[in-house]
Amino acid sequence: MRYPAPLQNLIDHLSKLPTVGPKTAERFAFFLLRQNPAFVNSLAQSLLQLQSNLSLCQHCYTITSASPCHICSDTKRLQNILCVVADTKDLIAIENSGQFKGRYHVLNGTISALNSPSSHNLTIKQLLLRLKHESIDELIIALNPDLEGETTALYLAKLLADSHVRLTRLARGLPAGASLDYADPMTLAHALNFRRNMT
Repeated sequence: MRYPAPLQNLIDHLSKLPTVGPKTAERFAFFLLRQNPAFVNSLAQSLLQLQSNLSLCQHCYTITSASPCHICSDTKRLQNILCVVADTKDLIAIENSGQFKGRYHVLNGTISALNSPSSHNLTIKQLLLRLKHESIDELIIALNPDLEGETTALYLAKLLADSHVRLTRLARGLPAGASLDYADPMTLAHALNFRRNMT
């Protein structure tokens, strides 16, 4: 037996969200059903505005409400250093560290090891155009150290092998407060390979 159409329709839509199965979608739907109408209306307005009021910055391709975004518009940022990230979430994470003062380029995804780069809607061509027309001295590749991130980083390194731009990667290794006996072999390998002098 199915729920009444409006409720079932909501459950079906919610179950399409990442990591949300039918049971979780059902719980979300019943939670919303019990809420104040003002909350539900506010949520509905937020969802409607999500796509109508947001777009990609035409310079760095991050999600923004105005193009160029506030980072690209900031003349105080270092203009010669570009940090390449997979998506806007990664950009925000780096910004929240307060340590990076350059500019960004958002790929809006990574390359799957099983598919060719041309099968993706990534902004790699736009990145190459930026490097051609802007005075970039250093390109920081800040991608996740997973299979897709590594594949994308290697592809970018190959594309830019003959470039005048200095290519760097984020350091990898043991996180602060970590115990060696809990670290996985790949993390330990990276920690050893990217070790630093103590003096």
